Amino acid sequence: MTDYVQVSTATPAREEAVSLAQGAVKARLAAGAQIIGPVTSVFWHLGEFGEGEEWKLLLTTTKERYAELESYLLGAHPWDNPELIATPIDGAPRCLAWIADNVAPEAD
Repeated sequence: MTDYVQVSTATPAREEAVSLAQGAVKARLAAGAQIIGPVTSVFWHLGEFGEGEEWKLLLTTTKERYAELESYLLGAHPWDNPELIATPIDGAPRCLAWIADNVAPEAD
């Protein structure tokens, strides 16, 4: 199993995705983030079928920092119960080292 994950969520507006990304990266919970959109989502929500426009947010972090990133995203997200998925990833050693270096908690 890899020590790295890509975390995905979505927001209803670009500005909200940017705000979540900035907060996560500044807090060193994610090494980086990409915002993609708008995207069309088709889903079930509260027992009803729906379709809507969203902004996809992808963040990279380590498994060790995932719980803190999840807590931040759930607390700062505009939706009460957002989809939040962590997918194990692998990659070039220099890229993985960059992720680890940039999510390491800063020494006081």
